[in-house]
Amino acid sequence: VDLKAFTEDFYFKLCGGHLQPVLDTLVYLVKETGVWTEITTLLIPGKNDSDEEIEAESKWIMKELGPDVPVHFTAFHPDYKMTDVGPTTAAMLLHASRIAREAGLRYVYAGNLPGRVGQLENTSCRQCGELLIARYGYLIQKYALTPEGDCPTCGVHLPGRWARAF
Repeated sequence: VDLKAFTEDFYFKLCGGHLQPVLDTLVYLVKETGVWTEITTLLIPGKNDSDEEIEAESKWIMKELGPDVPVHFTAFHPDYKMTDVGPTTAAMLLHASRIAREAGLRYVYAGNLPGRVGQLENTSCRQCGELLIARYGYLIQKYALTPEGDCPTCGVHLPGRWARAF
């Protein structure tokens, strides 16, 4: 689910909509349907990337959805109707990811800047640190989970929907 920002002002001015229906949908999907849900937030410099907003979003996800919902912060690239805003840097993605992890979220990723965000493209075991899924951009380079979604090293279960191989 694309959670574009965490303020009503952003949703109303930039999207022509409202934040609360998106939040209600996320709660419904995660708590009532059991559908595997991941959240993506496109960080737009000066629009939705303040520490306060990222922290509020992360704390809301922790409280309402739990620590295991994956959160992806992705980089904005100036295009189409928003060419007056600069691109999101890797440092901005890393900073947002750190805030989300400090809030308690376990599966935080930084995306669409392949090779520039370190281990935040990958999935590692939260218990033993074993690299389970290695990515470069949208390409899977390593897939080391058991068919049940367990770490082959320590056996801890990784939340998600898994198969024998990618």
